[in-house]
Parts: sequence; structure tokens; C-alpha cells
Amino acid sequence: MAQNEIPPEASALANDGGLDLLDGATGEVAIARVADAVEAQRRIAADASRPIEERIDAYEDITDCEVGDTNLTRARNLEREVGLRQLFLKFEGGNPTGTQKDRISFAQVKDALRRGFDTVTIATCGNYGAAMALAASLAGLRCIIYIPEQFRTKRTVEMVALGAEILRVRGDYEAAVRASRERAERNDLYDANPGGSNSTLQMRAYGGIANEIYDELRDAPAAVALPVSNGSTAAGTYRGFLSLYRRGKTSRMPRIVVGSSFGKNPIVRAFVKNLPTCEDLPPDAIKETQINEPLINWHSIDGNEALEGIRATGGWAADASDKEMLSCARLLREREGLSVLPASTAGLIALVSGLQKNPLPGDRYVVVLTGRK
Repeated sequence: MAQNEIPPEASALANDGGLDLLDGATGEVAIARVADAVEAQRRIAADASRPIEERIDAYEDITDCEVGDTNLTRARNLEREVGLRQLFLKFEGGNPTGTQKDRISFAQVKDALRRGFDTVTIATCGNYGAAMALAASLAGLRCIIYIPEQFRTKRTVEMVALGAEILRVRGDYEAAVRASRERAERNDLYDANPGGSNSTLQMRAYGGIANEIYDELRDAPAAVALPVSNGSTAAGTYRGFLSLYRRGKTSRMPRIVVGSSFGKNPIVRAFVKNLPTCEDLPPDAIKETQINEPLINWHSIDGNEALEGIRATGGWAADASDKEMLSCARLLREREGLSVLPASTAGLIALVSGLQKNPLPGDRYVVVLTGRK
């Protein structure tokens, strides 16, 4: 196999070896473990009769114990496959519900507690809903989740088990966001949707990814590669590194590299076509599959912030096909023993595609992945 090449070996991989790569992130076992481990703190955080300071302190204990500090491991076998000197995998699947969404969910629930809200609401296609349902349940808050009616995510089982209320909405994800946001305004609920008044809080939470990478490497890597949809994770990671660099903690800024489903993301399109800002895609042209569903978006809510980070750092953006993502997920399982959500490999695919065009010097590179089996 040539260096810098992801092997095109996947076709019908969904049931390969008895493992379903399409299941994506799942968190039932982890959620049960978290509930057992923090039961004493949960009783305090969820007790509305207690002083708010006690509840917040207890909730902070839960967050500190369970969210973030995810593994950063060197992928020596994958290095040889793709021709990189040092490649590190930041596995966000170590969070309670298996994705980086736990970071913003717990941060916002804490904020909702502090500000006196008793209900949070969001729109989701799956992972964010599971994360918010868990975060809200541990704080004793009501959670209302809007889901596009055509999406059939398996994670609704977790959401319901955690006490969340599920409401189906006609239309796409954007329609669900509008419905959730309007409900928040109408009933004075905490709006935890991306792109709203809590964007700064969300970016700061995702900035924890940058801080944890710095803690492990003691400097910024040459590049950080991430999958991208709304752009929130990429923008927050960029801001996190920017803060470290401005404070003199790192010697450089890493290149921000993002990947998304082929032709279905405004951030990638804006970069490839050299547009000044992200432009919405025709909604009717966006078709989701079992593979690309976590990535596709005709309107990337935090897209311009992510695009700024890509360009400011000399990074790049690239498309990834369903076949490539499935193949890459299989490669990670076989070479590194890591089961990931296929969509989360879009950043790795973008990184490798960039190396094929312009080889980079031997250095340290980090890929952010998500998903739990």
C-alpha cells in the first residue's frame, strides 16, 4: 500500500466480523456506570430544596470526574499506513455518552442551574440529545428534545430512559432547531442549541480539547484534524489553542483541518471554493445516509467561526465519501483496536488527503475521533 493512502477496502462493512460499524456512539453501559459512580453528588445536585451553591458544587464534582480528559494515544500502526511520523488519536468516545457533545451539555446544564432554569431544550439528530438528557438528569432538570421526524436515531431509547421528552418535528434539523428555540422563548426555557446566546460558553467547553492536547504534548501539534458539521467543535478547538498561544503556553498554532460528507457541508464548500463566508446549501440537495447523518448540514451554525480558524492557521478542509469513512473506521479497528463512529473519521481522511497533495514535515499530528461500541 502506498504511503498517505487510506485503503479503499470497504463496501458492505456494516456487518463485517459480526460488528455493526453503523451503530455509532452508544452509551448505555457508560451511563449506568456514571450514575452509580456519582450517586451521592447526583442526589445533591438534583435536590431543588438545597441551596443553589451546594447543587452547583456537586454538579461540578460530577463534571470533573466524568467529562473530558479523554485519551490521547499514539497510533504507531496507523502512522506506518499513512506515512506520518507521529500521529495521535484523541478519542472523545471516552466521554459518558461516547462523544464530545458531553462537554457542552454538562457546561450548559451547570449554567442553567446557576441561572435558575428548571428546563433545557435542544434539537438533535442523536448524539447531542443523549448527552443533554444525561447531563440534565444528573442535575434534576427537565429536558425537552426536538428531533426531525425522518431521523430514526437509536439514541432516543437512551434519551427516554434518562427522562427526556421527545418531540418529532416535520422538516430537517434546522426546522427542529427553530421549534426548540421558539419553545424556549415562549416558555422561558434554557436554549442550549448551537449558535444562540450560549455560543461563547459552548466554544469555551470545546476549548477543553485544545487544553487537554496541550497538557499531554506540552505544545501544540502541527495540525489537529476534526470531523465537521455545524463547526462548533472545530471553532472551539481553534479558540482554545488561540488562547494558549496568546498566553505563551504554546510555541505555535496548529493547523486546523476538517472533513465532512462529500458535497454536504457549507464549511468545506466555502474553503474549497474560496468563498469569503459560508453559504447555505440547497436543503433539497442534502441527502442523509446511515453513514453521513452526523455530518450533513445545509446551514452550519458556527461555520464562519470554524472557517476563520481553518484559514488563520493555514489549515484546510476536504470532503469524505461514505465508502472512505467506512473504510477508515475499519482500518482504525484493525490497526489500533479502536471502534469509532465512521463519520468521525472525516477529519483523518481530510488530513491524509492534504498530505497527498502537499507532504508535510515529520511532526506531531492529532486526530479527534468519537464513538463507542
